[in-house]
Amino acid sequence: MKRSGKIFTTAMLAVTLMMPAIGVSANRGNAADGNEKFRVLVDSANQNNLKNVKEQYGVHWDFAGEGFTTNMNEKQFNALQNNKNLTVEKVPELEIATATNKPEALYNAMAASQSTPWGIKAIYNNSNLTSTSGGAGINIAVLDTGVNTNHPDLSNNVEQCKDFTVGTNFTDNSCTDRQGHGTHVAGSALANGGTGSGVYGVAPEADLWAYKVLGDDGSGYADDIAEAIRHAGDQATALNTKVVINMSLGSSGESSLITNAVDYAYDKGVLIIAAAGNSGPKPGSIGYPGALVNAVAVAALENTIQNGTYRVADFSSRGHKRTAGDYVIQKGDVEISAPGAAVYSTWFDGGYATISGTSMASPHAAGLAAKIWAQSPAASNVDVRGELQTRASVNDILSGNSAGSGDDIASGFGFAKVQ
Repeated sequence: MKRSGKIFTTAMLAVTLMMPAIGVSANRGNAADGNEKFRVLVDSANQNNLKNVKEQYGVHWDFAGEGFTTNMNEKQFNALQNNKNLTVEKVPELEIATATNKPEALYNAMAASQSTPWGIKAIYNNSNLTSTSGGAGINIAVLDTGVNTNHPDLSNNVEQCKDFTVGTNFTDNSCTDRQGHGTHVAGSALANGGTGSGVYGVAPEADLWAYKVLGDDGSGYADDIAEAIRHAGDQATALNTKVVINMSLGSSGESSLITNAVDYAYDKGVLIIAAAGNSGPKPGSIGYPGALVNAVAVAALENTIQNGTYRVADFSSRGHKRTAGDYVIQKGDVEISAPGAAVYSTWFDGGYATISGTSMASPHAAGLAAKIWAQSPAASNVDVRGELQTRASVNDILSGNSAGSGDDIASGFGFAKVQ
């Protein structure tokens, strides 16, 4: 996998990332009478044709040259498919699901000795660590189930809170998390310890952009996610600020809307970090959007030392064998590794939870990217990505199924750390 750009002179809730039947989630199946509505992408070379359909069905999101999305039932969908002047397809859903359907542990208050969980100590390379620092001036956009912005360990970091699941336009100052996943992810990236009795993330001085793109059942449509990605890119330009996007979500199939949005944001200087997926140890199982070339796919490490290094979790998705050892980032490659098993972090009810998955590894990497960027604010997103790769290659991972010396399909370049 090729190192991206210049190198600095000195780097999922245990979830199954899957694609349900296109356009209809496992939670929302079709009604028996066929009247259950689902999301559809409509496009045409003739804008007048689109105008008529927009007026008839309404617009959820308008992607200009890519068409627009709307909601309709099966009968309406079939009728539009018969219109030769239109291109009509169901919008994929991305869904998260825990292996056990519940966290491994829940806590109403801080658990003893967890202010700096094992993953934070590992990424800081300091077993005696009691607090963290860094990330000032960098924004971490958490695209997820929302965030409890009143959590005492997160509230001082919140800069934006937006809901993209409503369509037409986002709802400002609304990003309620009723599922837990998004709040947990945000904590690993930038929790600030609260009043001194809370948990710390990797970059506690970073700003939080909480973008709700998934529903309360943990699933969401690709168009909502794509719109949020594009919005983050536009905000980076409009506010002249540095943005790291974290996406602890995915599917086994690629969405053109999300792919184009990732490319759009990356071209605007945004760094995109994503979970590798939880379909391991099978080779070639990296989920989307992590599998995209312009996204950094993060594998999950366990708190287990073998062969002198941390171990890649079996559940963590693996890259393609054909690209192993080449140090070139290609579609479907895992890029770096981070702590992702039995991760302790903030929870949506104001407490804390322990859960596992590449969803948890991704925000560790996003927090590290923010910390690096804050130390070198003139750097580009490509520079920061190159530094992540460099730091990872210094900390090669030698343990876990398919892990080995150098660039491998399990850990990628290796474990990117603070030091």
